Amino acid sequence: MKIFIIEDDQVIADKIKQHLNQWNYEGITVKDFQNVLTEVIAADPQLVLIDITLPFFDGYYWCREIRKLTNVPIIFISSAMENMNILRAIELGADDYITKPFDLEILIAKIQAILRRTYDFSDDNHLFEHHGLIFNNDNFTIFYQDQTIELTKNEAKILQKLMENKGKIVTRKKLMLSLWESDSYVDDSALYTNINRLRNKLEQIKLQDLIKTKKGEGYLIET
Repeated sequence: MKIFIIEDDQVIADKIKQHLNQWNYEGITVKDFQNVLTEVIAADPQLVLIDITLPFFDGYYWCREIRKLTNVPIIFISSAMENMNILRAIELGADDYITKPFDLEILIAKIQAILRRTYDFSDDNHLFEHHGLIFNNDNFTIFYQDQTIELTKNEAKILQKLMENKGKIVTRKKLMLSLWESDSYVDDSALYTNINRLRNKLEQIKLQDLIKTKKGEGYLIET
């Protein structure tokens, strides 16, 4: 699992990353503090560690921006011990708050507890990523290169089925079943119309070639 570290003290960030690697987690440190959200999206981590005091924008700002797109677990790591700081972090959507200095083993224990709560009890995946595109199936939104578009329920169902089967052709029958729980009594033009509407929306954010047509077979998103 990938853990994204948003910490401007390089010594602390490196120590956390090394310790995460020892526990078979992939620690990723931020490179550009002006574009934290872009890096988080590209990394697609399973958990985010974030300090409050950062260059350009503080941790509260980035927590709020991350929460607009995903429910990925967020743990604040900060030397600020006041209850007001902790409450603000939790109100913005943080899952936990650890004050510095902290024992790295305690950090690992908290990370493992949150990961178990978040991922172990459900096989449902509501967030899909593909080359920088983020599709949130909870609210039917796509985020790509700082642009967000909203999909209809049918458009979202089509995109989810294609994202779940990246690199594979999804047949017309499978898409019809996904949309209407039947491949009968529904005109082919209804599926074609929904595909075209989805493609038109993707074109608005310069993703016109995302969905490929395989004549006589179906559709796919290439890996």
